[in-house]
Amino acid sequence: MITIKNTVKASKEKVWEFWNKPEHITKWAFASPEWHAPRAENDLKEGGKFTTTMAAKDGSMSFDFWGEYTLVKENEAINYTMGDGRKAEIIFKEISEGVEIIEIFEPETQNPEEMQRGGWQAILDNFKNYVENN
Repeated sequence: MITIKNTVKASKEKVWEFWNKPEHITKWAFASPEWHAPRAENDLKEGGKFTTTMAAKDGSMSFDFWGEYTLVKENEAINYTMGDGRKAEIIFKEISEGVEIIEIFEPETQNPEEMQRGGWQAILDNFKNYVENN
């Protein structure tokens, strides 16, 4: 399992909304400025599905990141199974500085773990910047 984290200076309600509403997901769910998330759908409930399209801005590549929720505790935690069967857990922990977000996920086997950690951390950092500036 790989664990990444960051602290967002915002209320837990704002963090939850910006994490889960498609109109916000499309503004932060990518790892670098050369990429974007042109489409997001989110049925936030246990058994509900989500899909986020991540694409290179130059049109050279795109893929759908998708899965199904196995646990949804509002403002606290989300667990899901990705389309390829890997599991992930997100914890939203209220602390004095804001909300600490902890993501724990099973790595895939095609890319080095450090590359995966870096990509997921870059997306989480993007989320932090988006929330704190909007």
